Amino acid sequence: MTRTALVVRGGWDGHHPVAATELFLPFLRESGFDVIVEDDPQVYADADRMAATDLVLQSVTMSEASPEAVRGLRDAVTAGTGLAGWHGGIADSFRASSDYLQLVGGQFATHPSKRPDEVHGDQSDNYLDYTVEMTDLGHRHEITVGIEDFALTTEQYWVLHDDLIDVLATTTHPVQPYHPWHRPVASPAVWTREWGQGRVFVSTPGHSIDVLQDANVRTIIERGMLWAAR
Repeated sequence: MTRTALVVRGGWDGHHPVAATELFLPFLRESGFDVIVEDDPQVYADADRMAATDLVLQSVTMSEASPEAVRGLRDAVTAGTGLAGWHGGIADSFRASSDYLQLVGGQFATHPSKRPDEVHGDQSDNYLDYTVEMTDLGHRHEITVGIEDFALTTEQYWVLHDDLIDVLATTTHPVQPYHPWHRPVASPAVWTREWGQGRVFVSTPGHSIDVLQDANVRTIIERGMLWAAR
């Protein structure tokens, strides 16, 4: 039976929403999905279309969604539609909507920068060497099983989150003399969430095309989309 994947992309261009999602469209088609692409989250307000959607792949950083769109997305996930995404395309979307933030379960707060004498005023100021560390659950979950801790050089997301998420991997922000916190802070890097009959998957790595092409990141996202789909 063919399933339907709705790819919703847009928002801040710095996360390359078109090029980034295009990386995963062949995988979705090969996995048996009919793929539909939209560039406006208002599609979420169409109840009939959402009821026929088995997976939403969202890449919309910041931007806005109407109350009707957010309600439509929440209703669809509650009824069984999966929601998946990476980085700011899902964890930094629709900041003004508390209902959206509750649905996803984690919200981007910041990505700490390099040492002050290494800052040059561009995106690379926030590219840090860090490790994505698997949790006990991550070692046995179907999304991350067989994947060991791995290193990245990219934005390291600091995430505000609740206890309803199931964390498959974390990353730890160390104490640095040029930052104001006083003890290491662990943030979820990969998580899932069950919401009604639906499933939500989030990977915080995914800032740029090269990160999405990392073998570990790509495998996690591909498995995460399949896990989330109805």
